[in-house]
Amino acid sequence: MAAAILCPTASMRLLPSSSSSYSSTHKPSVSSCLVLKKKNNFSSPTSSSSRSCFRVHCVSQEVADRVPLDQRWMFEQSEAGGPDIWNKTWYPKAEDHINTEKPWYIVDAQDLILGRLASTIAIYIRGKNLPTFTPSVDMGAFIIVVNAEKVAVSGKKRTQKLYRRHSGRPGGMTVETFDQLQKRIPERIVEHAVRGMLPKGRLGRRLFHHLKVYTGPTHPHEAQKPVELPIRDKRIRKET
Repeated sequence: MAAAILCPTASMRLLPSSSSSYSSTHKPSVSSCLVLKKKNNFSSPTSSSSRSCFRVHCVSQEVADRVPLDQRWMFEQSEAGGPDIWNKTWYPKAEDHINTEKPWYIVDAQDLILGRLASTIAIYIRGKNLPTFTPSVDMGAFIIVVNAEKVAVSGKKRTQKLYRRHSGRPGGMTVETFDQLQKRIPERIVEHAVRGMLPKGRLGRRLFHHLKVYTGPTHPHEAQKPVELPIRDKRIRKET
């Protein structure tokens, strides 16, 4: 026969042993334990003494949750017997990413390279600059882009970079160059570049609303008190 001791209020440890070696010293430290017996079908029918027995040794939850001995020097005496915080993954809660408490940044796009500007904006919109960055949570800030009509590109992209859109009907494909789109809707150039660097799905669609692009030096978000966007890329400004 194989005996198993199940304890719902304590952590369990599986120890192989023979039926003769079980004594009163191996009893679980928790009073409310359930003992189940199951017939061993894997033992030989001729040798009854060779039958194995598996015992579940219960450990008290108070003992299992303590901080390891080699880590207690980092805690005070009252915290040493607390929960094991080293083996618990932190995940942001709703109060950790409230939109009204998120910072606002502003950046002037005049003479800035489009791709390098968009990558910097995407980093702050996603929240990758924060130590609490979580890929599946909206942790980022709001970004305001002004002077979007003065964004710069390198090389021959003004005439060679193409933007395509489709009306949904047969033959409804429309293709225009960077220079043509900049004269028609300059905000769409920055929005298109940043959208391609955000996640594809519900999270990406939500993060895209953190981007506010405007032509000219003014914007209607003075009440949010935006600060200057920190840019560490030294090659982001086009050399004239």
